[in-house]
Amino acid sequence: MGLPSVNVQWLEGAGDGARWRGQRVLPREIDMPLDIVGRDRQHLGQLISRLARAMAGEMRLVLVDDSGRRWSTVVYRTGGGEIDLGSGGSDIQTVLSLRAPDPYFTASGVSTQAVGGDPGTTPFLSSLASMPLAASQAIGEMTLTNNGDADVYPVWEVYGPGRDLTVKSPTGETLRWTGSLTASERLIIDTRNGSVTDAKGANRYAQLAPAPRFWTIPPGVSTADVTLIDTTAASKIVCSWRARRWMVI
Repeated sequence: MGLPSVNVQWLEGAGDGARWRGQRVLPREIDMPLDIVGRDRQHLGQLISRLARAMAGEMRLVLVDDSGRRWSTVVYRTGGGEIDLGSGGSDIQTVLSLRAPDPYFTASGVSTQAVGGDPGTTPFLSSLASMPLAASQAIGEMTLTNNGDADVYPVWEVYGPGRDLTVKSPTGETLRWTGSLTASERLIIDTRNGSVTDAKGANRYAQLAPAPRFWTIPPGVSTADVTLIDTTAASKIVCSWRARRWMVI
């Protein structure tokens, strides 16, 4: 349940040593010891059968930290589970081997940062630091707080009207969508899946500018630059994400 393994890439040349080229976090391997206690031998058999059915496919391993916050990751059984019934008792001990394709534990709660969307009282992006342009064109900064210890993939939801959305990461990576939304439309950009759809499920990926960067939010507090054109007081941008941790204590 500690840190997952990593696969590190090195560039080795004719000179001494090597140069670091990057790394990839590997799937997490988990060994889970179990003590199964039944009322009698028949009940013990029922518990083992129930466990076998529960672990036949995809499972979600959930941990609760000291503050009561829930974290989870999807796991699959890869082995273990050997059982010795020779003792004749009503309890057994075994170890299950699990693999988590995603090596991080993801928070159950969603963090959000929303701006705009208060018709009649709050102008679009009113909470941002600077809006140097006219009311129909908004530029500003959005503060993003990632309470985990790993990068997270944000989901951007844009409520129309508006067009030509640009969101720039703290390190300068740019994701630009050149389409337009009416007052009744909503755009969803899922950076983890690399998908761009509207509220009806229609694919709007083709309206991305060339070389889109589906950037992540680093741990800690960072600032993203947001731009949207042809907005009104009803326009709104919502950025949401789930914190991820290497380990839960």
